[in-house]
Formats: sequence, C-alpha cells, structure tokens
Amino acid sequence: MSNEEKPQQEGMLQIEISPEVGQGTYANLAMIAHSTSEVIIDFVCMMPGLPKANVKSRIVMAPEHAKRLLYALQDNINKYEHNFGEIDMHQGGPRTVAPFKINKGEA
Repeated sequence: MSNEEKPQQEGMLQIEISPEVGQGTYANLAMIAHSTSEVIIDFVCMMPGLPKANVKSRIVMAPEHAKRLLYALQDNINKYEHNFGEIDMHQGGPRTVAPFKINKGEA
C-alpha cells in the first residue's frame, strides 16, 4: 500500500507548506499587543542605519494559543540550550531591541 492509499490515522493532521512560506521570513524584533480576545505578534525586520523598520508578518491568535506557543517556545529553547549551550543575552550591557546599535538614520 502506498502512502496515498494508506488510511489516515484518526486524529492526525496533515500540514502542507508552500515553497515560498517554507523559505521563511527574517525578523529580529517582535512587538506584542493584546486585547481581551486576541494576542497580536508583529515580526519586524530592523536594519542598521535605517530610520524605519518594516513589519514582515503579523500573527493574530487566541490567548490560549499564545500561551501554548509560550510553552512550546520555552521547551524548544531548553532543548536548544541543552544541545548548544546557554544563549547569551548580554546581561552586562545595555538592553537593545536588536543585535546592533541604532544611532541616527545613516545608510
């Protein structure tokens, strides 16, 4: 029996991703807002020397799903640090929103 002929296991969700979405979108800043019924996450790409940053993607989800995402991210960060070592958050230096210093808008 080929994969196409096999009956789908009950409860299994098939997820497909297009090649364009599969390539991903780079973001180095996330801005989070919420209302009573939704959590909104804007993924932003900031470039050094540019006065504006562009929102590359906006995700809107229910608070319950946002909390599940929080737990899933924490689990994955723990696994990452177990395999590759602790992620350095530069606790001694100034806290910035991006890994580069932004002065004035110079290109």
